[in-house]
Amino acid sequence: MTAERGDAEALKALWSGVAGRNWVAAQDVLDGLFKPFEPLLAEPVGPGAHVLDVGCGTGATTVAAARRAGPEGSCVGVDIAEPMIEAARARAEREGVPARFVQADAGTHAFEPAGFDLVISRFGVMFFDDFAAAFANLRRAARPGAELRLIVWRGPEENPFMTTAERAAGPLLPNLPPRDPNAPGQFAFARADRVRGVLEESGWTGITVEPLDVPCAMPAQEMERYFTLLGPVGRVLHEVDEPTRARVVEVLRTAFTPYVQGAEVRFTAACWLVRASA
Repeated sequence: MTAERGDAEALKALWSGVAGRNWVAAQDVLDGLFKPFEPLLAEPVGPGAHVLDVGCGTGATTVAAARRAGPEGSCVGVDIAEPMIEAARARAEREGVPARFVQADAGTHAFEPAGFDLVISRFGVMFFDDFAAAFANLRRAARPGAELRLIVWRGPEENPFMTTAERAAGPLLPNLPPRDPNAPGQFAFARADRVRGVLEESGWTGITVEPLDVPCAMPAQEMERYFTLLGPVGRVLHEVDEPTRARVVEVLRTAFTPYVQGAEVRFTAACWLVRASA
């Protein structure tokens, strides 16, 4: 997810529109790409656990947690994007896992107070309009002593793969939205001190922010689908004429060549593993 505007209604429109639809269209690619993160979030889930998955997307992490929680537990995924929530519900039904999904802004949604003993998120908490208020809302949803476990991106300079498309295609796409490192968006929590400050302000304790470097891979044959659907380029590419689109695709094939190793595209995701207690 790479939305850069903090306005809640604009964010909802974006993720319930082209960004959400594109994410669902690339769901199988993203499931494989981000599979290595699932154990890191599901690890603390035990039988009978009550889990909230924030910014759950199409539900991969929610379903993974629900499997571990078992029939005595409960797992709820929340996301602002209607297309993703629909895909998440279909996934849970298809896989026979009793996870529940809610389309809502997790930063303001009225969760049952003290209803969860674990709050998790994979790349889903960097988009709140008001970070401190949002994490205070999540703390109210957590039981005393509940764990918060998040994975967020470090900075763009440590994640060149994530900005390759916009850097290469920028000269051809004048409507490409600029990134504001201080605004809600993919790299909003690039600075560890910002993450700690937000969590302290919102009442979480026992905060740790540890660097996490995760090797990621996808089939090389899926590279074009990835860069034409996702990120800032994917959000505007459908607006351009066919000659421009063809030129962008050609430029991006070349730009991503350094990441192609045989039949795979490989890169390292530079992230923070954030933990705290309610």
